[in-house]
Amino acid sequence: MFRRIFPRDPGEHAASSLYESIMLQSRRSEFYTDYSVPDSTEGRFELLLLHLCMVIRRLRQENSEEARTLSQALFDFFIYDMDQSLRESGIGDLSVGPRLKRVGEAFYGRVKAYEEALDEKQDSDRNNALRGALLRNLYGTSAEVPPGAVLDAMTSYLYRLDAFLAEQETPYILKGEASFITPDTAREKD
Repeated sequence: MFRRIFPRDPGEHAASSLYESIMLQSRRSEFYTDYSVPDSTEGRFELLLLHLCMVIRRLRQENSEEARTLSQALFDFFIYDMDQSLRESGIGDLSVGPRLKRVGEAFYGRVKAYEEALDEKQDSDRNNALRGALLRNLYGTSAEVPPGAVLDAMTSYLYRLDAFLAEQETPYILKGEASFITPDTAREKD
C-alpha cells in the first residue's frame, strides 16, 4: 500500500499519474449521458480499458526502453487497481487470480482490436472496424444498440484523441503529464 502512495522511482510516479488521468477521463459524465455508454460496472470498466489502450498505443509509438517500461508500469497499476476492486467487492482470494487473468486477456484483446481499427488504411474500413470493436466491447452490455449519431460521435472522439495524444511531447508523457480532449456532446453530431 505504501508503495502505491509513495512510489520508489520516477517511473512509478509517472505511471501512477497517468493512470489517475486515465481514470478521471473515463469517468467523465458525457460518456454516460451523451455517448450512451452503460453506466454500469462493465461500462465503466470498458471505458477505462479504452482510454488505457489509447495511452499505451501512444507509448508504443515511441519505441524506446523508457516508454516500454512506463507502459508496463501503467499496465501493472491497472492490474493492481483491478485486484483491489475485486477484493473490496468481496471476491475470495482463490477467485481473484482467475478473474485477473480474464481482465488481462480482455485488455490485450481490446488493445489489438482498437489498434487494428485505428491503423486501417481506408477510411471506410477504419470506421467499420472501429465501430465493430466499440459495439462488441464498449456497448456490448448495453440493452440497446446506440444510435448511429452516438456511435459516430464516439469514433470521432477516438480519432481526435489518437491525434491529440500523438501531438503531445514525449518528455511530458514520460513524466506522466498526458492530457486528454473534452468529448463533444453526441447531440451536436445529430
